[in-house]
Amino acid sequence: MTLRTDAEREAFVREQTRLAPVPLVPELSVYTASAVTPLWFATAQWLEDHDSDVPFWSVPWAGGQALARYLLDHPEAVRGKRVIDFACGGGLVGIAAARAGAIVRAVDIDPLAAVATRLNAAANEVHLTTATVDLVGQALSPAEVDVLVAGDVWYEPEPSARFRDWFRVIAAAGVRVLSGDPGRLHVPRRVRELARYQVTTPLELESVTERTARVIELLP
Repeated sequence: MTLRTDAEREAFVREQTRLAPVPLVPELSVYTASAVTPLWFATAQWLEDHDSDVPFWSVPWAGGQALARYLLDHPEAVRGKRVIDFACGGGLVGIAAARAGAIVRAVDIDPLAAVATRLNAAANEVHLTTATVDLVGQALSPAEVDVLVAGDVWYEPEPSARFRDWFRVIAAAGVRVLSGDPGRLHVPRRVRELARYQVTTPLELESVTERTARVIELLP
């Protein structure tokens, strides 16, 4: 695997994507790939890592769009609060939270996600901090964070189970946990629905051109 600098990652993001408005959140624009599969292959080649993850940072996923829309429509949910954008991808949800007046820390395990998030935040003239870290299992309390947002994370069974169990622990500690769900298979059942949106989606990613996406609050 080839190690890359942040300057190289920034150049790669700019070369492989273009700044485009988010369909459900047109007041925000993010660096977006025209197609994810070719970018996935290009990323693997660039990193010399054929086990590289899907470039989740390269498109605004349906659940993230719904949650970003909700935060902009209901800024009181995060205004003045300390927010973690978990598995931030391109940082859309964190950027929406920052636009709504939150103090945002965006985290992801992919260094390209951190770079893409910083580029997207700059493009939208908001401030947030980023970290490349796996937070799952770490203790979080209302003394450190008020709200955790997780845009569209319920794809696969094993990660979803890890996220769900940890989210319930931190929710029980008093941290509010909000997520977006456009009908993923592994979404938790013990939730409170806050809103629903119709989200335009790329056929390549979703096999449909529109999905109904819920904004949910996870219950302890």
